[in-house]
Amino acid sequence: MAHTRDDGAAGIAGLLLAGGAGRRLGGRPKALLEYRGRPLVEHAVRVLREGGCGPVHVVLGASAAEVRERADLSGCVLVDNPQWDEGMGSSLRAGLASLAGTGASAALVSLVDQPGIGPAAVGRVVAAYRSPSSLVAAAYEGKRGHPVLFGAERWADIVRTATGDRGARAYLKEHEGAVTLVECGDVAEAYDIDTPEDLFHLE
Repeated sequence: MAHTRDDGAAGIAGLLLAGGAGRRLGGRPKALLEYRGRPLVEHAVRVLREGGCGPVHVVLGASAAEVRERADLSGCVLVDNPQWDEGMGSSLRAGLASLAGTGASAALVSLVDQPGIGPAAVGRVVAAYRSPSSLVAAAYEGKRGHPVLFGAERWADIVRTATGDRGARAYLKEHEGAVTLVECGDVAEAYDIDTPEDLFHLE
């Protein structure tokens, strides 16, 4: 019998973590790095939408006011994370809290500094959703990476364990046997934009 999702892909929200200060980039907020003539955060939102996510929530932190001013994020729910300097875990907590009560059946989490991951990889992870208890992650040559999909039934537990820069890593490790890995190495590259040496990826 074929697997089918219990609701449409419209029930899978995109959750973009875009709050980092880019300390190793000389304090340039990653969301505002220029990519193809526009802020990187706009590209990341478009990838989520084209990959089948809706609605899209964007967690802002460092330079949030400047990101709101310079980037076109119309149609997104913007979430300010005043604790952004505590690390990615705080942005994940803020983002999942913003989705509570929206009726979304899952959240597909992506990072603003991974422009090599496009709609094809997002679409594959979305397609692997089965129920609100789903745990799905993109894999690159068998190694777990982003994006990651969390069914809504798992959000409360993830919020309790998301600390520092580890995000949901501890939760995913603890529930490794429940994670569906979806190979995306043929359609995406999982590099991060962390240091000035990485900026060539944006050219």
